Amino acid sequence: MPDPGDQLRIDALVGDFFAAFDNRNGRIPTADGLLPLFADKAVVAKHDNGQCALYSPAEFVAPRIALLKSGELTGFHEWEVSETTEILGSLAVRNSRYSKSGLFNAASYSGSGTKRFQLARLSSGWKIVALSWIDDA
Repeated sequence: MPDPGDQLRIDALVGDFFAAFDNRNGRIPTADGLLPLFADKAVVAKHDNGQCALYSPAEFVAPRIALLKSGELTGFHEWEVSETTEILGSLAVRNSRYSKSGLFNAASYSGSGTKRFQLARLSSGWKIVALSWIDDA
């Protein structure tokens, strides 16, 4: 029988993921807020223009944190708009629709897309083992 708390723990993990990209109101995002959400050997895939680029979590996180700290992208945040989660024992797959908004070089910046999380329940709790995303055109 599934643990009824698993959905709540996954919701919290994904909420922490999106919250880590928030630099509104003087927040300063750090890699320390993101990297613990991933399992060792996790993979991140960015899909863009029919191409797929693969990253380790550290490779994914570093340039995004740098951009959020640089002053070029301000008042930025991402949030989950809708989700479906399927939990099968220690495996979960979550399909998230998200939106993002901020100012890039003082000009309004916004967008939306889809993130697909593959998660595993490990001895340390639920972790992201794979993340793929694509922004809407």
